[in-house]
Amino acid sequence: MNSWRRKEKNNTINQYNNRIYLIMALVFLLGFLMLYRLFNLQAVDYDFYKAQASGQHGISSILEPDRGSIYIKDSAENSEGKIYPMATNKEFALVYAIPKEVVDAENLAEQIYLIFDQSRTEKEADELLMELQEQGEVLDEKFKPIKKEAEMNLRKDVIIKKYLEILSKKNDPYEPIADKVGGEALEKIKQLDMPGIGYIMKKYRFYPEDNIGSHILGFVGYVGDDKRGRYGIEGFFDEELYGKFGSINAERSASGGVVIINDRKYNKPQNGSDFVLTINRPIQFMACDKLNEAALRYGAEGGSIIIMDPKNGAILAMCSWPDYDPNDYKDVENISVYNNPAIFSEYEPGSIFKSITMAAAIDQDKVSPETTYNDEGMLTIDGWPIKNSDYESYGGHGIVDMNTVLVASLNTGAIYAMEQTGAKVFADYVKKFNFGEKTGIELETEGGGNISSLTRSDIREVEAATASFGQGITVTPLQIISAYGAIANNGILMKPYLVQEIINYDGSKIITKPRQIRQVISPRSSLLVSAMLVNVVDSGHAKLASVNGYYVAGKTGTAQVADIEKRGYGSKTIHSFVGFAPVEDPKFVMLVKLDNPKSAQYAASTAAPLFGEIAEFILNYYQVPRER
Repeated sequence: MNSWRRKEKNNTINQYNNRIYLIMALVFLLGFLMLYRLFNLQAVDYDFYKAQASGQHGISSILEPDRGSIYIKDSAENSEGKIYPMATNKEFALVYAIPKEVVDAENLAEQIYLIFDQSRTEKEADELLMELQEQGEVLDEKFKPIKKEAEMNLRKDVIIKKYLEILSKKNDPYEPIADKVGGEALEKIKQLDMPGIGYIMKKYRFYPEDNIGSHILGFVGYVGDDKRGRYGIEGFFDEELYGKFGSINAERSASGGVVIINDRKYNKPQNGSDFVLTINRPIQFMACDKLNEAALRYGAEGGSIIIMDPKNGAILAMCSWPDYDPNDYKDVENISVYNNPAIFSEYEPGSIFKSITMAAAIDQDKVSPETTYNDEGMLTIDGWPIKNSDYESYGGHGIVDMNTVLVASLNTGAIYAMEQTGAKVFADYVKKFNFGEKTGIELETEGGGNISSLTRSDIREVEAATASFGQGITVTPLQIISAYGAIANNGILMKPYLVQEIINYDGSKIITKPRQIRQVISPRSSLLVSAMLVNVVDSGHAKLASVNGYYVAGKTGTAQVADIEKRGYGSKTIHSFVGFAPVEDPKFVMLVKLDNPKSAQYAASTAAPLFGEIAEFILNYYQVPRER
């Protein structure tokens, strides 16, 4: 009995020991596995788990640079600091709806309409009434308010229906309502205590003066998902204005803060360069304002004004009409309005080109201001009859000198001057004045004109003849003002430019140095032609371009517009005046161009007085002493 119990006790002890050994073996195996796993975590799979942790606790972000600003000069002096922003960055609100949170969709749609659309709807209704009246519809005065209210209600219903459709999209987490919201509209949104509407602040490109200078500046628009500069300075210098992206890579602590650790990486974004233009703000504003007035007054289809310092080529003002607001660049009837007509439009210059022909002949000593010829009013070349513009009224002028050729704007006289130099030499001077070539100004979409009729080895006599008075060749307004700038600047042609300086991210500056292209005519020839152009203003068709107390040089041009379908010239005309003042020490050279004005026949009564008005302002602005 005792023996059996002793044996059973021994078996129990053995079983217990076996369990201990098993547990110890399991613990040892588990420990080994844990050590092996830890080794893999720390060594073999380190990079993988570091990436995983970074995804949960890291900060990795692209840092966008601020686009550079564009400034213009704001005083008559060249002193630093007196500049004015024309393109910069500003915070506005993006207003959006959260449809699933909207409680009263109809009320909210009504409120959104009142904030964003009511004033525009009223304006559109007024415009419709005016349009109906212009079309001859007679509206009784007492019915006008009723008609207007009915039209407004109709438009209101359409707009509110659109908003209701947006607010009814309950599955959409976000629906944009209005972009670039600021001022009174943003304040009303802030005060709108209704669920389902919100806003976030974003940086936008902002143009403080709206339409003023739009063709110079261009705009910032989307190319895919990327914001890029288009047209003007914005497009030409997009890369420099854009800047360079930065980045940040760091880890976030449990509390949400940024943990500064050894491998933290921060690449600061480089903001875009700032640009200071040669444009003078008071002159630019005056010129653009007067151009808009004149275009509407004369019923013109378009127009341009360029004002340049002839001594260095700096552009002081550049305006074109119609223009657009780069803040709302999509609101245009035709995207062709983005092109800058002052540098893009190629047209036959007409009589303003006679000064170029005369300059070539005088520089070659083939004629002088007193040289005479017999004007019969018309002549025939290669079977083509060519007449003076006043031939039907006056016939021939008889024996006249070269002064009279410019004063009376005689086509036959321009042909005579060209023939004295010869077609080949005349063509060489046209090229020396840089016609047929782009000026290289810092703007997109510049045209180069077309003088191909003068570049052939066998120039046809009739084509050289018509070119002498500005037909059969095309130029841009910028080319014309550059050429007249050479006449004003002792015969030296300067490269026109718009950028005075570039201020880089690091504070360094790139300053534009005026560039002389070539000596086109001698200083003596320049003086003689300038004096002849003073006679044009004092005694010729351009009297309305004169400014009391100053010697003003200039020339009018009323050019016919070619009709491609009819293979000739139609009824449309382009009115131009180009000139400079004061003659002895020119402060500016200016071109005024009006496209097909309806209410006047000749440039002498449209472009010339517009030139005179702006010229008087500039001379007073620069405080130029009177000289006569």
